[in-house]
Amino acid sequence: MNPHTASTPGTTALVTGATAGLGAEFARQLAEEGHRVVLVARDAGRLAATAAELENRYGAATETIAADLTDDAGIAVVVARLTDPARPVEILVNNAGIGLLRSFEDNDIAEEKRHLKLHVETAMELTHAALQGMLARQSGRIINVASVAAFLPRGTYSAAKAWLLSFSRWANMAYAARGVRVTAVCPGFTHTEFHDRMGMDKTVAPRWMWLEARQVVSESLADNAKGKAVSIPSRRYKILTSVSRVLPARLVAGPPRRAK
Repeated sequence: MNPHTASTPGTTALVTGATAGLGAEFARQLAEEGHRVVLVARDAGRLAATAAELENRYGAATETIAADLTDDAGIAVVVARLTDPARPVEILVNNAGIGLLRSFEDNDIAEEKRHLKLHVETAMELTHAALQGMLARQSGRIINVASVAAFLPRGTYSAAKAWLLSFSRWANMAYAARGVRVTAVCPGFTHTEFHDRMGMDKTVAPRWMWLEARQVVSESLADNAKGKAVSIPSRRYKILTSVSRVLPARLVAGPPRRAK
């Protein structure tokens, strides 16, 4: 069993964006710790495959919810699961996210609104839903997957992640004394499908800047278990984010996104 868990094995964890990237890795590590895992994603086929992997590899009990979290109806389905008193959720991982490759002025505003809704409104609504039972039980953990981009001036993605970072820091301060730990996870470039789905050329960042998903998730779970409001996986990104706070914005904006 993974020593990072601070929740009782056998409790339920719900992970959004659970069939790929960091979401899939969160699901694996939580299943390895002995939790029942509720998997949320859009693709029913990939949900079934991920559930089968967790059941076969870890003997984990799983549930799947096929839902589009940029849509109010999809959000409502997940809210209903989070607020079901007969099936309490002890751990919520708000991981679902999308990226936009082009500059703000070149994006369709409908895509920008969808992007903002998923990263901010959906995360807020699911956190609010999960808190109802967690505060009543005086026990719960919430992990909001932000990004080191939250510390940088990099368009609406950075702006959305900065909101999530600020919200998580406040929520951890507000609810820790009532038994609920809230952590914003701020990874740097990580080897997942995320950048491939964006169509981004990954050579814009040098090799040393890329992290492995397993390391990111392991450190994130450990920091959340310790009650840390902010988790920045890896020493290199801890140093980079510290330096970024004192340098001029034009120097820390990072490499421009580039299509493959």
